Amino acid sequence: MTMTINPLDSALEAWLSNNDQRLHDDLFEFLRIPSVSANSAHKADVARAADWVHAHLARLGFTTETIATPGHPVVLGEWRKAPKGAPTVLVYGHYDVQPAEPLELWTSPAFEPTIRDGNIYARGSVDDKGQLWLHIAAIEAHLAARGTLPVNLIVLAEGEEEVGSDNLAPFIEQHRARLQCEAVVISDSTMFAPGIPSILSSLRGLAYFEINVTGPNSDLHSGMYGGAVVNPATALARIIASFHDANGKVAIPGFYDAVRPFPDAVRAQMKQLPFDELDFKKQLAVDALGGEPGYTTLEKLWTRPTCEVNGLLSGYTGEGAKTVLPGTSMAKVSCRLVPDQDPETTRTLVEAHVRAAAPAGVTVTVTALHGGHPWRAELEGPVFDAAARALATAFGREPVIIGEGGSIPVVNDFARILKAPVLLVGFGLPGENAHAPDEWISQDNFRRGMRAIAALWDEMAPK
Repeated sequence: MTMTINPLDSALEAWLSNNDQRLHDDLFEFLRIPSVSANSAHKADVARAADWVHAHLARLGFTTETIATPGHPVVLGEWRKAPKGAPTVLVYGHYDVQPAEPLELWTSPAFEPTIRDGNIYARGSVDDKGQLWLHIAAIEAHLAARGTLPVNLIVLAEGEEEVGSDNLAPFIEQHRARLQCEAVVISDSTMFAPGIPSILSSLRGLAYFEINVTGPNSDLHSGMYGGAVVNPATALARIIASFHDANGKVAIPGFYDAVRPFPDAVRAQMKQLPFDELDFKKQLAVDALGGEPGYTTLEKLWTRPTCEVNGLLSGYTGEGAKTVLPGTSMAKVSCRLVPDQDPETTRTLVEAHVRAAAPAGVTVTVTALHGGHPWRAELEGPVFDAAARALATAFGREPVIIGEGGSIPVVNDFARILKAPVLLVGFGLPGENAHAPDEWISQDNFRRGMRAIAALWDEMAPK
């Protein structure tokens, strides 16, 4: 059945249109704050960004606190004046950003927002200041145009997403009663393509390791020792080669045991998306794709687990020749996980496999560096129906259901602790350079995003 697409409420549309320049100006002010959480030199800037969010929520009449954590603070704003029976919705976003380096690769300065070709360029424009700000702008539209909101809202903005959100799960646990809600809404992701609004249905988890192989007590002359001493670089290469079979399937025993297949209906929807594999290869400048057989490229990216080498280090890598047999070798390896795989179980499986694959003559250690659980939404119920209608209002077409190959561990934390459905509706686009120079967000998506979120609050209100 085709969805009926309703226009945005005229009072909200008029306010957003009349205040478009001011909303851009406010966003630009936010983007000028270099709130790089990974760099201690920017600690004061991160605090200044928290203060900026606090001030704007307080100006709108939210009861607002900036709450200290062992790291950067959490800004918590609450508006609980909706009519009786209205749901409470928690909006999550982050005000910290990635480092801007290498600075020389930016066309315009990273913290001087610039509009070019219909895009807003600045560090944090899409990840996640622009998307957090469009939520606050949608809130202001309701309060300015109507004097009230149709739902109760909690806005939680953190400053450590770009460094792992280590303090967020304990914060949610500690404030669980205060954060109780009927839904969590997050905009920190992308749409499938321009003009195609999207609801994100799944995220892969992560298990990240460092593998170290140690052989002789120092680097050796390869002519004097080669052929008699086990080479740690060769040993590591054999270990890595054993991760997959000849067809590209992960060969670690037990790796797939916990995988819960995606529903056939979701896979069928993914196959209907306008994905051009030839164009995908062209963008990457490769003539062939790999991975687990039996699945489409999108299924491989969104619904299947992986084991990938992220970095290798051993021996002499400088200019010219040095005939050395290295004493050590190292690899960084990540496994992307899908429901119901577990990072700790995966660590156990990988470590056992690495030790079994290591030849005699070397010592191997596997160190777990980072982990996060996968997440999958149950795409049924009033929250997702409301989101579909709101996105259709803003974009003029029904949304599609997509997956994401990356990881956002906080999503699983919210779902696990608050026992509430999590709705991921992002307004970024592929190629937006979120962690790279020349990060951008589409001006059109920024404007439509404000309207989609403004419509969402109406759609979630009791009828």
